[in-house]
Amino acid sequence: MTATAEHSHPPQPAGSPGPARQNTFQTLKRLYPYAKPALPRIYLGMLAALLAGLVALAIPQVLAGLVDGPLSDGDVSEIWPAVGIVLALGVLEAIMIALRRWFVLTPGTHIEARMRNGLYARLQDLPVTFHDRWPSGQLLSRAVSDLNLIRRWISFGLVLLVVNFLTILVGFVILVSMNWILGLIFLVCSIPVWIYGYIFENKYSEIARRSQDQSGDLATAVEESVHGIRVLKAFGRGKFALKNFETQAESLRGTEIEKAQAIAGIWLWLLLVPDVAFALCLMAGVWLASEGQLSVGELVAFFATATVLRFPVESIGFLLSMTFDARTATDRFFDILDTPNEITDPEAPKTLADPKGRLSFEDVHFRYHDSPERFSDLLDGIDLVLEPGETMALVGLTGSGKSTLTALTTRLYDVTGGAVKLDGIDVRDFSRNELRSHLAMAFEDATLFSTSVRENVLLGRPEFAERSPEADAALAEALDIAQASFVYDLPEGADTKVGEEGMSLSGGQRQRLALARAVAARPAVLVLDDPLSALDVNTEAMVEAGLRRVLAATTALIVAHRPSTVMMADRVALLQDGRVTAVGTHAELLATNDHYRFVISSLEDEQRREARREGDSL
Repeated sequence: MTATAEHSHPPQPAGSPGPARQNTFQTLKRLYPYAKPALPRIYLGMLAALLAGLVALAIPQVLAGLVDGPLSDGDVSEIWPAVGIVLALGVLEAIMIALRRWFVLTPGTHIEARMRNGLYARLQDLPVTFHDRWPSGQLLSRAVSDLNLIRRWISFGLVLLVVNFLTILVGFVILVSMNWILGLIFLVCSIPVWIYGYIFENKYSEIARRSQDQSGDLATAVEESVHGIRVLKAFGRGKFALKNFETQAESLRGTEIEKAQAIAGIWLWLLLVPDVAFALCLMAGVWLASEGQLSVGELVAFFATATVLRFPVESIGFLLSMTFDARTATDRFFDILDTPNEITDPEAPKTLADPKGRLSFEDVHFRYHDSPERFSDLLDGIDLVLEPGETMALVGLTGSGKSTLTALTTRLYDVTGGAVKLDGIDVRDFSRNELRSHLAMAFEDATLFSTSVRENVLLGRPEFAERSPEADAALAEALDIAQASFVYDLPEGADTKVGEEGMSLSGGQRQRLALARAVAARPAVLVLDDPLSALDVNTEAMVEAGLRRVLAATTALIVAHRPSTVMMADRVALLQDGRVTAVGTHAELLATNDHYRFVISSLEDEQRREARREGDSL
C-alpha cells in the first residue's frame, strides 16, 4: 500500500542517464525564464533593502559625531539635531523595508503560478508510461511544497541574501576605514564562517533532497491509504497501514533532525565568530583609545557599525539553508520538465476533415521500455482491420494483450514496431488532439472527476462547455444509451457533483457514466475496454441495446469479457500470446477454433458465477 521509506530519488526514464550534478548557481539560474517578468520589481526590492542597510550603517557615523562633539563638549543644544537625524534615518530605514516587501511579494506569487501552470501542463503532456512510474505523492509535493519553497526564496531569501552580502561588504569597508587594525581582526575572524559555509552546502544539499523526497513518499502513502480506505477496512489492515506510515514518518523525522543539526552547526559558527571578533576588537579598541590612536566616538561608532552588521552576518545561516532548500526544490521541479516525452506531435501533423473510421493494425509490435530484452514482445505482429461502421470484439485469456492493443489506438502508448492507422494514415502522423478527437475510449476502471455529472459526461465535447439546448440533448442521449437515468434521481440531477473520483457512486454507475462520456464524444472510432464489467446482466442487456444504435454508424473495438458482449460484434478477433490467431464471426470461430471455444467457455463460467452472486445478494 505504501512506497518504501528509503526511496530517496524518483524513478528516472528507462535508458536515460541520471541527472548531472550542477552547482547551486547553475541550478537556480534555470528559474530565470519564469522569474524574468518579475525581475524589475525584484531589483527594486533589492535596491530598497540595500538603501535600508546603508541607512542603518549611516546611523553609527552620526553617533560618532555626537559622542566626540556635543556629549564630550557638554553642548546640550547640539544634541537634539543629532537625535533628529538619527530619528529621520530610522524612519527612512523602516520605509525602505516596507517598500522592499511591497515590491517583491506579488511578483513571487506570479512566478509560483507560472511554474505551477507549467508543471501541470507538462504532466498533462507526458505519456502514460511516465505516470505509471511516478508516485502521485511525489508529483503532488513538487506542485505544492517545492514551488512554495521557491516562491519564498525568490521573494525573501534571494533578496536578503544579495542585499545582506552587499551590506556586509560595505560594512567591512567602513570598519577598515575607521581603523584598519580592528577591521582586519573582523575580516580574519570571518574566514572560518566562509570555509564552513562551503562545507555546509555539500552536506545540507544532500539532506534537503532526501527530506523532500521522503515528504513526497509520505504524501503518496497518505493518498493511497485514503483512496484505498475501503480495502483497508474490509480486510482489517488499518493498523498495518498505520505501522508502515509510522515507519516512513519516523524516517522523515530522522532526516529532519539531521537538517536541524546541520543548521545548528552553521549557527554555532555564525554566533560564535562575531562574539569572538567583538571580544578581540574590544580589547584592541580600548588599547588603541588609551594610546590616543582612536577616539571614544570612533570606538562607539565601530561597535555600533559591527552591531548593525551582526544581523546580516547571522542571517547568512538561515538564508543559505533556504537557498539550498530552493536549489533542491528546483532540481525536483526540473526532474519533471526534463523528462523526455516519447509520444509527441509530428512537425507537420495531418488532419482528417471527414473521418470514415477505418482502423487497421499492421504488423504491430509492442513491449514496455523497461522490459528485459530476453522477454518477447507483449504484442508480437498484430494484423487486424476494422472497416468503417464495423464492430469488432477482442477476446482472449488474461494477459493476451487486449487492453494494450486498445491503448495503442489513441497513443496512450506508441507501437515499438509496425503501425496503427486511421483511414490509412499512421496515428503518429496526427497531432494527439486531432487523433483523440476522432477516437474515444471507455475503460474498465471508470475514472470520474470531482465535478458535476454533466461536466464528466460532456468532457469530450468542449463546444458544450456552456449549457445550451444542444448540450442538454447530447447529454440526455448519452445517458439514455448508457442506461444512466439514475442521474436524474441525484439531489441536483445532472448538475450533482459526484465527489472525488466518483466514489459516492457505485461501480456500475461509474461505468455507465464513463460509457456515456465516450458515446457523447461522437467519435469516428469507439474503443471500449470491457466497460460493462460492473453491470448486472439485465442492465448490460439494456446498455447493449442502446449501443447497437450508436454502433450502427460507428467503428467499434470492444474488449469482451462476457459472451453477451461478443454477440454484439460483427466479427471477433481472438488474441493468443500477443498475436491474432483467428478472425471471424462468433459462429464461425465456435465451429472451427478449439482455443476460441475454451475462451468462450471460460467467459460463460465467469458469467454464471456472477449471476449466482447477484442472485445470492437479492
